[in-house]
Amino acid sequence: MENPNGQSSKKNSNVIYFLIVVVLALLATDVYLYLQKNKSDTRIVTESSEKTRLQKALDSLKDQLDQANSGRTKLSADMRAKNDSLVSKIKVLQTKLNQGKLTQKELNQAKEDINQLKYSVTNYEAQVDSLKKQNTALTVERDTLKTNLTTTKTNLAQEAKKDTDLTKQNEEKDAKIKVGSAIKMATADIIAYKVRGSGKEVDTKRSAAAKKIKINFNVATNDIAEKGMHDIYVRIVDPTGNLITEGDSGNFNADGQDLQFTYKSSIDFKNDNSITYSIDWVNPGAFQKGSYTVLLYADGYTMGKSSFELK
Repeated sequence: MENPNGQSSKKNSNVIYFLIVVVLALLATDVYLYLQKNKSDTRIVTESSEKTRLQKALDSLKDQLDQANSGRTKLSADMRAKNDSLVSKIKVLQTKLNQGKLTQKELNQAKEDINQLKYSVTNYEAQVDSLKKQNTALTVERDTLKTNLTTTKTNLAQEAKKDTDLTKQNEEKDAKIKVGSAIKMATADIIAYKVRGSGKEVDTKRSAAAKKIKINFNVATNDIAEKGMHDIYVRIVDPTGNLITEGDSGNFNADGQDLQFTYKSSIDFKNDNSITYSIDWVNPGAFQKGSYTVLLYADGYTMGKSSFELK
């Protein structure tokens, strides 16, 4: 009769042997698969059909790279360097493929490099488009500012012109007021006198006897003329057309001209045309025969003109 314990021990040993065989088989399979994968990565492409397929793949990658570079966007220096590197790499891969030295792993890496470049170019173009939009906005803003500046300058020029026109109008008004406020001679009577030994003055028409003249005149009423003392400048022109001057004669301005006067006096203007004013002038020299012209000036303008004649 067999021992039951012995049979059980034998069965257990068989099971253990079976499991060991299974484990070893699995390990052998993993090693085989690993070696096959590594061999696949480093396998040289030699089959004609495979070479054709890979050649088309390389050509396609080059076309994609050319298409990425054919856009309107100018590549940066870094991108151009990367592009040149990939172009060189593709040429190397094509050479290896033609020589039967290209591996699948090298081709896969080239694909990844090309895709990375395309991604970089896409981002770069997006940045350029963003900058273009910003530049467009800045251009619009600049043009708006230029328009506003031009409008402001135009408005300022118009305002300046208005100020100039108003200033000119005010100056013209002031000038008119100044002209209007100048006193004017209404009537005048000029008489020549001789002086007797007793000192008595007698009017005369003879040039040889005359020693002085008396200018009698009335001033027209003027409500805007300033009442009070007004300087009167007298210019006497002899029959030959020469201005008679004395040693102390000076200059004055009237009607926009610088003039020399014969004699200077003053009157107290009261805006009353019934008042007769008199100015006496003694000739430092001898009177000549002929007609004399007497001009009066006041407040920067001609006041009036009269004449007398001696025989």
